Amino acid sequence: MASISPPSVNNENYDPKVDKARKANSNDPGWKYGYWANLQKPDKVTCTLCDTEVSGGIKRLKQHLAGGYGDAKMCPKTTTAIRKEMRDYLESNKRRRPLFNEEDDEPPEEPVDVVVVDAVAAPAARAESIQAEDSAPAESQASKVQPSSGTAAKQRRANYLFKATAASNTKAKPKVNKSIVEMLWKTPEELVDKRRYKPSTPYMLGEPLLKDAMKLTSSMREEHEQAWKMYGCTLMSDGWTDKRGRHLINFLVNSPAGTYFLESVDASSEVHDAFMLADLLEAKIEEIGEDKVVQVITDNGANYKVAGRILMERISTLYWRPCAAHCLDLMLEEIGNLKEFKKPIARAKRVTTFIYRHGRILSLMREKTGVDLVRPAATRFATSFLTLKSLHKHRDALKALFVSEEWLGNKLAKTAAGQEVHNTVLSMEFWNSVEDCLRASTPLLIVLRVVDGDERPAMPEVAALMNHAKEKIKLSFATENKKTLLKNIIKIIEKRWVTQMDHPLYGAALYLNPGRLHSLIQANDDATVGQLRGCFLDVLGRMVEDEEIRSKIDAQSLDYEGLRGDAFSNKMAKQNLQNLNPLDWWRSYGGRAIELQRFARRIVSLCASSSGCEKNWSTFEFMHTKKRNRLLHKRLNDIVFVSYNRKMKTRFQLRREKKGKFLILWSLRSLIGTMSGLTPPMFILKVPVGVTMVTMVMALHGNLWMKLLVHQARCEAAIFKGMPAASVQEMDSQGWLNLKKT
Repeated sequence: MASISPPSVNNENYDPKVDKARKANSNDPGWKYGYWANLQKPDKVTCTLCDTEVSGGIKRLKQHLAGGYGDAKMCPKTTTAIRKEMRDYLESNKRRRPLFNEEDDEPPEEPVDVVVVDAVAAPAARAESIQAEDSAPAESQASKVQPSSGTAAKQRRANYLFKATAASNTKAKPKVNKSIVEMLWKTPEELVDKRRYKPSTPYMLGEPLLKDAMKLTSSMREEHEQAWKMYGCTLMSDGWTDKRGRHLINFLVNSPAGTYFLESVDASSEVHDAFMLADLLEAKIEEIGEDKVVQVITDNGANYKVAGRILMERISTLYWRPCAAHCLDLMLEEIGNLKEFKKPIARAKRVTTFIYRHGRILSLMREKTGVDLVRPAATRFATSFLTLKSLHKHRDALKALFVSEEWLGNKLAKTAAGQEVHNTVLSMEFWNSVEDCLRASTPLLIVLRVVDGDERPAMPEVAALMNHAKEKIKLSFATENKKTLLKNIIKIIEKRWVTQMDHPLYGAALYLNPGRLHSLIQANDDATVGQLRGCFLDVLGRMVEDEEIRSKIDAQSLDYEGLRGDAFSNKMAKQNLQNLNPLDWWRSYGGRAIELQRFARRIVSLCASSSGCEKNWSTFEFMHTKKRNRLLHKRLNDIVFVSYNRKMKTRFQLRREKKGKFLILWSLRSLIGTMSGLTPPMFILKVPVGVTMVTMVMALHGNLWMKLLVHQARCEAAIFKGMPAASVQEMDSQGWLNLKKT
């Protein structure tokens, strides 16, 4: 069908670009530069500058003239003035599209007048428009929203307005203005800002917010400094290399209040000799306070050993020690390299590797054992022995796995690797050698667990635990055919202990451990007690420079050793020698020998390893990933400072809350004993496993409290009447069961 043209088209001077019939009757500035070449296709507008036909109406033509829009090619003949005019008009008339719900044609239960207003109008203008349109008839409102150019967006807008005005005029209820009128013309960003939440930008996270977090975290140091002043502290240092090859040296401080991360130093450009390390450590000691730092713990590297000796020469009251956990780890490595243990460890690794490499076998193993096996890792030599322990614990389930029909029907059973693993698991010689490995390693693993943990100060326990570990190993290899193996194991332990861990601080801490010391005194082990007192006097002479205070501590230590004097002859002090840890015991009963108490607190509160540094490495690795490997050292240090210190604070806070529950339980015991008329030494309240903390707290109220007292009174009466202990215990257990049912 031929296109219809106005009569003037036959005129020779006719120019369609200026023909008003080919332009919309509108004030839109876009029509100055566009026209309809074909009146039957109003959505296609031709540019008068470049004769390009643009699809999408006059708005797309304005984008064509303005440029910078991805779905419209810029006119090659446009000018700067035209571009500015079109862009300003487009920005000033940008629409805020409302949320339409065309599926629900029914009017709302509560009438709401929603009137479309200009998107760029001010809130005051919106209110005036709403009031004016409320007073106008529905016909006049409908006439205002007829679509000018027939675009789909304007049609949806008109349909939405017709529904809203029709709903508001059908009922005569009073109108209620709600915030939906405002919300329909808000962008998501404006709505989010209105609700007082604005997502942080990368700059805010990396600069001002991080500085605020640093300032808040730094305030935690005051609590730590109080503990450093009261108990002394340990400065821990260790180095590591990050993903960018930078050598970072971390500095942390440990005390009974927890572990506090000071900072990390980028020493990539320095020579890591002893003098450089000594200077760094000395600077940190001065920052903390020389009177607060009792010892420095580093790894066992040769440069750190020399740096430790230099520090002890510079600071007369300071001690340097290598990490006890690293020493024990090296012991286990050398023991694992013995020919009697090297072969079973290698065979155990092949078993676990085979199982975890094949999914079906791994699924069968988990089905048989119910757990995962401990797998060997390259970071700790102790994991090899932990793997053996895990295998030995589930040996019956593993044997059942490799004789099951599922295994025999699997094609892996016919491979060379599968047959080797099958023979290993079913070999009695393999399991016997595994048991020998466990006899040699388990006592040392117990020591390592105590040294590596931070549940309680490990210094007072290390020497005693090492002696106990050596005795257990000797008893485990007492047969004649194991004497050579025993000799090699003890030689490795003694060599490592004497060269690295034979330190007077361990002996002094053991001397000030009341439970350990008085057990040795009761056993008449005069040689060991004398050696421990010698270590105590060596440490006293170095750490206390005042002669008068030193003499008082020496005299008070004799009263402590003999449990005499006003401070140590107390019945509660003698009763709790074994019940309380050394630090709590000195805080509770050493107040009348204040000089000795202050000195003892600085010794028994020390840690024995730099395991906090290794935990700090994990925080660095979590922050400094492959995707974030361009973090500057300063920002990385700040992020780790905030993350690590906050985690440690939460960890120790949860531990104190857990400890507080036991204190409440102890208070309940004391209260019941006092109300029953018993003295504390005679009163022992047994709490079975089934009785929870909630049950104990409920015992303070009402009928259950009375039943608890009656039950306790019955047990006391049985004790006073001289009934056998077994009968009293049975009656006690039965009474608790009745209380639990209640």
